[in-house]
Amino acid sequence: MGGALLAGWLEQGISPADAVIVDPHYDAKAGPAGIRSVASPEALPADFAPDVVLLAVKPQTMNQAAPSYRRFAESAVFLSIAAGRTLASLEAVLGEDAAIVRAMPNIPAAVRRGATGLLANRNVSDEQRRTCDLLVAAVGKAVWVEHEKQLDAVTALSGSGPAYVFLLVEALAAAGENLGLPADLSAILARETVTGAGELLHQSSLPAATLRENVTSPNGTTYAALQVLMKDGAGLAELMKLATEAAARRAEELAG
Repeated sequence: MGGALLAGWLEQGISPADAVIVDPHYDAKAGPAGIRSVASPEALPADFAPDVVLLAVKPQTMNQAAPSYRRFAESAVFLSIAAGRTLASLEAVLGEDAAIVRAMPNIPAAVRRGATGLLANRNVSDEQRRTCDLLVAAVGKAVWVEHEKQLDAVTALSGSGPAYVFLLVEALAAAGENLGLPADLSAILARETVTGAGELLHQSSLPAATLRENVTSPNGTTYAALQVLMKDGAGLAELMKLATEAAARRAEELAG
């Protein structure tokens, strides 16, 4: 995800000379041209004063990785994409006065179509907030929430959401096979139907409900299918409600 964000920033015109990657396993030959890299934060120049420090590390390694960056707290805002690491837990390793923004991106950020929820702590200035907003918007849509419970909901909705869509494609393909279509043909039709509908939704200014109504003829084939999918208490909406509630609960558990 850190690589996806960096690629988006470079596409938006950020100079490679303005970015430094800290990663002991980084392969400079495989990465973008002009990007500087060091193996550890200790290898950064003594006068290095970044505006933003992106913490793109696994949540379980944050306590080991983050303290080395505390020296940048006076000049930088820390942008964390570590799932489940709360503002309080980040302040514990970066300092209570550190400016910290939590971000919950999703995997479509890799194709610049991400949806990211953002949450700032009390130390983040308006300018730092705008900077983080611009950086995240380089890979898709950025939205701000007011507290961490809402960020858990973002995790359940958009963070995990791409998996729900991929499952829909799988289910459609299996349904096509059940109706007698060859597996390869059914897979093609399911994939193109979902990606095509998504692009139509992206390009249209109409609400999803209106688009659904526009393709549903009274008592037609789509209407017959929707009677099953929209059945009160047993349809897709109820399943999605239960699924996202389970994901949100798990996000809370992981946050401790």
